[in-house]
Amino acid sequence: MAQGRGSATLGGLLAVCLLLGVVAHIADAETHKVDWSFNADAWSKGKNFRAGDVLEFKYDRTAHNVVAVDAGGYYGCRSAGTTYNSGSDHITLGSGTNYFICSLNGHCGMGMKMAVTAN
Repeated sequence: MAQGRGSATLGGLLAVCLLLGVVAHIADAETHKVDWSFNADAWSKGKNFRAGDVLEFKYDRTAHNVVAVDAGGYYGCRSAGTTYNSGSDHITLGSGTNYFICSLNGHCGMGMKMAVTAN
């Protein structure tokens, strides 16, 4: 009988350690303030990003938006994706390359787009 209680305590301890590891990983996430403007890709060059980091996009919502797109949307300036238009958007990066464009007034074609790779 005592053996069963010890196993439960060990299981509880493992669960707490796992939870602390998840919380520590989340605490390691950084928030990056994006210069959401034309030639936005230049802003992301040379920076290191991790999955879970947050990009903070601040912009004039009457003139711009942010659309999270796939690679085809990024290269072809197609806005099929999730659109953000609050003027103060917080987007959590997934693992791999994350693509963003402005879909208003031909801005993507004028360079208002960004690819961010998160490790």
